[in-house]
Amino acid sequence: MKLRWILLPVIAGALYFAFFGGEYTLWDVRRLQKQRDSEQKKLVQAKQDVEKLRARADSLEKDSVALEKIAREKYGMVKPGERLYRFAEKPDSAKRATTGPGAPPAAGSPKP
Repeated sequence: MKLRWILLPVIAGALYFAFFGGEYTLWDVRRLQKQRDSEQKKLVQAKQDVEKLRARADSLEKDSVALEKIAREKYGMVKPGERLYRFAEKPDSAKRATTGPGAPPAAGSPKP
C-alpha cells in the first residue's frame, strides 16, 4: 500500500517530464512541426518558380517568336520598314487645367 503512494508521484513526475521537460517539450515539437510544414510549402513554391523560370529561359533561347514579342513590347523594337506608333496620355496637370473651374472654354462652346 505504501509502495502505491510512492510509485504514483514517481510515475506522474516521469510523465510530466516526458511531455514538458527535457530538451524539447511537447510544445516545441508542435512548433517545429508547423515550422517544417511552412518551410516545405515555401520550398515547393520555390521549386515551381524555378521551373517556370527555366521554361521561360528555354523558350527565349529556342523560340524566336517569344524573343521577338519581348523585343517589341518591352523595348519598342521594330523590323526594318515598320513604323512604331505610341499613344501618350495627357499629363495630370493638363487634364486639370482643361476641366477645372476657370479653365478656358472648349472649342465651339458658347462664351458666358
